[in-house]
Amino acid sequence: MAADIPVDKTTTPPRPSLFDFHGVSMTHSFTDNWEKVQNFQARSDDILIATYPKAGTDLADSLDSSPRLIKTHLPVQMVPKSFWEQKCRVVYVARNAKDNAVSFFHFDRMDLCQPERGDWNSYLQRFIDGKMLFGSWYDHVTGWWEKNQSHPEIHYMFFEDMVEDTGREIDKLSSFLGSNSTAAEKEQIRHLVQFDNMKKNDMTNYSSFVDMDFNISPFVRKGKTYDNFKELMSCHQC
Repeated sequence: MAADIPVDKTTTPPRPSLFDFHGVSMTHSFTDNWEKVQNFQARSDDILIATYPKAGTDLADSLDSSPRLIKTHLPVQMVPKSFWEQKCRVVYVARNAKDNAVSFFHFDRMDLCQPERGDWNSYLQRFIDGKMLFGSWYDHVTGWWEKNQSHPEIHYMFFEDMVEDTGREIDKLSSFLGSNSTAAEKEQIRHLVQFDNMKKNDMTNYSSFVDMDFNISPFVRKGKTYDNFKELMSCHQC
């Protein structure tokens, strides 16, 4: 089991509380300006990168080199309508539930802006019940999958595929985006998104974020597939 390193609570602000917001668990930092979020005016050449938290947002972002990139963890029903009206291209990344739950748990340990996580057993039960920031993992990935069936501007990717064969997934994404990247440029991207390199890159390791306690856990931890869950899950939980 991962050991928690105590944080000085005399200098740490209280963590936010989850509450139900239109059927999705959220915190006020994401909803207080909800009208502005919903009225956001997308441009036709915008590219939206959407994931459930800790499912590979930054990896997908690093694969892409297009104009205005906008990242979101919103479930599909909460995305501002202008993205659909403008027929923006959307890249969605899904990750298997077990690894996603463990990665999210470690993120919640170190990100002081996240709600209190509790111990692993209670955290896993909340994950199963969908009582997480941005709601249920299952509803998130299936909601976007269903939208993908009727919306050709969505490119649905899997974290595991990106790790298994990064070059192949770069080719697929380039084709979807109509990119003219050369073989050399694609190889440079493939090199940059290797996890050892992302861990060292200040643009992806979030090392300058003061609300994250890197003594507890790094932001970019392992990047493994079908492996994260083994450190915390019991045989019964698996």
